[in-house]
Amino acid sequence: MIKRTLYFGNPAYLSLENKQLVITRANDGDLPLEDSAQNKRTIPIEDIGVVLLDNKQITITSSCIASLLDNNVSVITCDSRSMPTGLLLPLYGNTIQNERFRDQLSASLPLRKQLWQQTIQNKIQNQAAVLKYVTGQDHRNMIIWANSVKSGDSENIEARAAVYYWKNIFPDNPYFVRDRNEMAPNNLLNYGYAILRSIIARALVSSGLLPTLGIHHHNRYNAFCLADDIMEPYRPFVDKHIVDIINTGTPISSLTKEIKANLLTIPVIDVQIDGKRSPLMIAASTTTSSLQKCFSGESRVLKYPEL
Repeated sequence: MIKRTLYFGNPAYLSLENKQLVITRANDGDLPLEDSAQNKRTIPIEDIGVVLLDNKQITITSSCIASLLDNNVSVITCDSRSMPTGLLLPLYGNTIQNERFRDQLSASLPLRKQLWQQTIQNKIQNQAAVLKYVTGQDHRNMIIWANSVKSGDSENIEARAAVYYWKNIFPDNPYFVRDRNEMAPNNLLNYGYAILRSIIARALVSSGLLPTLGIHHHNRYNAFCLADDIMEPYRPFVDKHIVDIINTGTPISSLTKEIKANLLTIPVIDVQIDGKRSPLMIAASTTTSSLQKCFSGESRVLKYPEL
């Protein structure tokens, strides 16, 4: 079942009743308006996958938060610029989590290097597909680089491919620099990647894995190192989605409500994984499940989507 992504950009009062998320329109004082059918709506908690809170006048009850987390819902909070800044996830999401934690913690360095090699190979292959989509031409150097990635990406092929990729992905913007603080479309990329990160983190928790302990990323201040690892081959899907937005002629200097609504469809982007078509959110669970099997010794292959 495809879980719903809910975006709240207006004042609202969110509460829980009979396992339903109750959404009540709020006035300027963060309090719910008078009870009426027009001001209230309910959605089953079990149908929700991601909740994005993008207004300072949103009030949410603790019982509502607890129920959302119990159902493995990613709750994202935004800052004053409407950029995702925080992510809430459940402390546990699998019945045999202790066993899976132990498998993950005991993963050998050679295994983690092999998994990172597969991750980067898939990322560059998907980047090559995006460039072909954008330019109409094959970029054989990207495929050669993908096939040249060694265990642990010891030669940092990822960085070499990234320089070429960002130089060519936006032909109408030859001076584009990929940096979260630079000009558009970096704002769209930042927003899209934040949504993607929450999807991957949610899938990792569902598979009984620790999002903090990465196979490559290891920043001591990053609570989602593994999510940042596993999302790498998924980034090109977000990039392609943003290319499509730009091609419509929509102004992208600011994150309008329409653009954010478009980016919130990222969880249901259609992807090809393991020989099947699947929404991106479901594909993420396939990937994290395959990762868990690699940690437990049942497999040596990570399943990633192909673009």
